[in-house]
Amino acid sequence: MAQKEEAAEAAAPASQNGDDLENLEDPEKLKELIDLPPFEIVTGVRLPVNFFKFQFRNVEYSSGRNKTFLCYVVEAQSKGGQAQATQGYLEDEHAGAHAEEAFFNTILPAFDPALKYNVTWYVSSSPCAACADRILKTLSKTKNLRLLILVSRLFMWEEPEVQAALKKLKEAGCKLRIMKPQDFEYIWKNFVEQEEGESKAFEPWEDIQENFLYYEEKLADILK
Repeated sequence: MAQKEEAAEAAAPASQNGDDLENLEDPEKLKELIDLPPFEIVTGVRLPVNFFKFQFRNVEYSSGRNKTFLCYVVEAQSKGGQAQATQGYLEDEHAGAHAEEAFFNTILPAFDPALKYNVTWYVSSSPCAACADRILKTLSKTKNLRLLILVSRLFMWEEPEVQAALKKLKEAGCKLRIMKPQDFEYIWKNFVEQEEGESKAFEPWEDIQENFLYYEEKLADILK
């Protein structure tokens, strides 16, 4: 079973982004964090290192991780075989629109019927029931779309509503998979900011494989 993250680890990152904070036991500091206004949808090409290390870590209990980060690759292929690829990332705050919905609203709001779309998402957590429903509606009316979703963690996976939503995604042809250590390395290389003129190797955390196996088993039980 994946290990619970230590309280100190959960407290270390700033509100949701992973920056260090001090004096979190101070009631005024906590109130300041709680009263932060909702974040708007943020888009970009590469996300900061500390965001990746905190938000994408595949811990069992995701305390403090109140955002969804979605890295995407969109391949649009014509009948002649020519393909165009775009990539980037989205982040949200759960008080506002979720990243999955924002993707279809801002990144791919329309589909050219003459093209075939292969879309891959690398998401910090699996879709909630509402986002799964939005994905289902898009897949049902867009026959030229193939979607692969790789997730770091399962969001509220014990809830029957969420389990049912994930099953419906599978039935609709959406492929769901838990991220392997190699997938985190891919995100590191392709979606995380690197020092100018310097590319650091990905350093997996201690329990990355154990937690992958934990979530892989849970997802298999849900989708069987």
